[in-house]
Amino acid sequence: MADTRKPLLEAKGICKYFGGLKAVEEVDMQIMQGEIFGIIGPNGAGKTTFFNVCTGIYPPTKGKIFFEGEDITGISPEKAAQKRIARTFQNLQLFKFMTVLDNVKIGCHIKTSSNLFDAIVHTKKYRRDEEYAIEKSLDILRSIDLYEYRDTMAGNLSYGMQRKVEIARALALDPKILLLDEPAAGMNPPETRSLMEFIKMLNKEGYTITVIEHDMKFVMNSCDRILVLNFGEKIFEGTPDEVKVNKEVQSAYFGRGLVAGEALK
Repeated sequence: MADTRKPLLEAKGICKYFGGLKAVEEVDMQIMQGEIFGIIGPNGAGKTTFFNVCTGIYPPTKGKIFFEGEDITGISPEKAAQKRIARTFQNLQLFKFMTVLDNVKIGCHIKTSSNLFDAIVHTKKYRRDEEYAIEKSLDILRSIDLYEYRDTMAGNLSYGMQRKVEIARALALDPKILLLDEPAAGMNPPETRSLMEFIKMLNKEGYTITVIEHDMKFVMNSCDRILVLNFGEKIFEGTPDEVKVNKEVQSAYFGRGLVAGEALK
């Protein structure tokens, strides 16, 4: 039976050039609501650049980005967040000398309206916004089993736990789609397995998730569909089983020291 769903996030013919460098060339993508979608490829394949175009950090040189059918090409990151497109980055961007709760609260402030003056004199608007941010953040931490760490300094947590807190902060946007840029980077195997189960849990709660990741076991065991890039071009898109047997993918990715079958163990 044909899939009649409409894509949540769609890229059509995306190109991104930096001078004479073609970082991304004619890439199409469709992410359906409710799935975990992976983007893989060797170093320099253009994955993060493509991610940055999709989330408004870079405008495309050519092509269009659509979100829920609306053309959002060239949208600013702030406007993307207002449309509930949330993302994390390759490098941790937590405030390590703030508590877990305070880190997550920061993600709530895109939905508040108080300004610096309100904060200084503690106006009614500020108090209302602060109460909202606290309750919203605590609800998120409860829902993803991080509540017990709410008063812990983020920098005192393990690297894997800090990654989860960063994702929790992104959840404060009430995202319709959550884009994670190499969330397992720098993790040891137990941390990676824990993060993979965490992402699956979020997906079961209704979040649509897109992941750029180098860890093939992570991608193959968590994603519904996978887009493969190489030298800025799309070479394949399909299920994990389809990806692992594709000859072009094996040549571009698995041939670099990773046997395809290993990725599914």
